[in-house]
Amino acid sequence: MVAKTSVTSVSGFNSMKKSELVKVTKSAEETRKVGEVIGKRLRPGDVVCLVGELGSGKTTITQGIAQGLGVRNFVVSASFKLINEYKGKIPVYHFDLFRLERISEVEELGYREYFYDQGVTIIEWAEKIRPLWPDERIEIELKITSEDSREIKILNLMGKEINPNGNSGNRDIN
Repeated sequence: MVAKTSVTSVSGFNSMKKSELVKVTKSAEETRKVGEVIGKRLRPGDVVCLVGELGSGKTTITQGIAQGLGVRNFVVSASFKLINEYKGKIPVYHFDLFRLERISEVEELGYREYFYDQGVTIIEWAEKIRPLWPDERIEIELKITSEDSREIKILNLMGKEINPNGNSGNRDIN
């Protein structure tokens, strides 16, 4: 299922275990808001893989996800570090792989400890480590459609039902 909607209502993952949703945002604030809504529904051990060209909004959506997870610090791209850790309701591990040269660099950092820990892992430039992606994840692909607008494709591969009513203990993104 592909639903194309505006950001005013982040819905579309209606009771589906695996689903795809396309959002179009017209500002950085709208992109951040999409991230915030997603962040509020993430749980420990979740991994979010962000893919998109330079300037497509990966850091902006990461800021929103972190805000949704209760992070109070301002999230920035990790210029010379591969991983930044933030405290929120649950820990947030922000991988920024822009400067990654070899996949072995991430393996040496012990990425599995982050992916399968009690925090949420957000990976910018995730395509650089595609072979390491967990089977259960959320993939977010961002595309520049104009100077201010972005197309955000959200693919839920969590293997868990997402309930729009939010009353079953499962995730809901609406």
